[in-house]
Amino acid sequence: MSGAGGTTAARQATGAGDIPVDTPRVPAREAAESELSKPMYHENDPNVLQRGLNHFWDWVAGVFDAAAGAAPGGPAGLAVLALIVIGLAAALWWRLGPPQRSSRTPDALFDSDGPRSADQHRAAADAHAAALRWTEAVQERMRAIVRSLEERALLDPRPGRTADEAATEAGRALPGHATRLRSAARDFDDVTYGGRTAGQPTYLALRALDTELDEAKPVLPGASRGAAG
Repeated sequence: MSGAGGTTAARQATGAGDIPVDTPRVPAREAAESELSKPMYHENDPNVLQRGLNHFWDWVAGVFDAAAGAAPGGPAGLAVLALIVIGLAAALWWRLGPPQRSSRTPDALFDSDGPRSADQHRAAADAHAAALRWTEAVQERMRAIVRSLEERALLDPRPGRTADEAATEAGRALPGHATRLRSAARDFDDVTYGGRTAGQPTYLALRALDTELDEAKPVLPGASRGAAG
């Protein structure tokens, strides 16, 4: 059978009921994509979170593989480097200790705005008193008392010291004022941390104590024993 005859026969064999399908490429791809987008084909797909985790771990694995490839000795060399880093960190921790917290305790006498002199605290106390802000005036006057004692070297400057601690320490050098110092410390704590409101009498008592302490002479350690001997 000749080529022409074969072609003619093929065309005749595909009569009107057997028209060959010749779908263009683009519509075929769109039809396939439409079919595959149906929910029935994606029932077992991972959710968004799982896909994100998979991408993350793939990234971690890629970073590790890149580091292992760059490190001498491959993965074993990378493990050795990691152990060295951990050892150095442990040595620094042992040598320097854990990170230090702020030296200021929650009930510290002074705030963190920076050190001020006794005269500056007195000026602030007087300004609060003039405005009838007795609570703030009491706080600043107590700070002036302690700062003055530090400036006179009767107290060692120490960040984080509380009013009670300052009163106890100052009472050893000024025993004649120890009781009033402890009372002043309680007044400071009451208005600062106890929620109480100070009044004019409390402030005037602290101001008088401040004036007396400024003129008081400390008792030196061993002075009473020397006098008794």
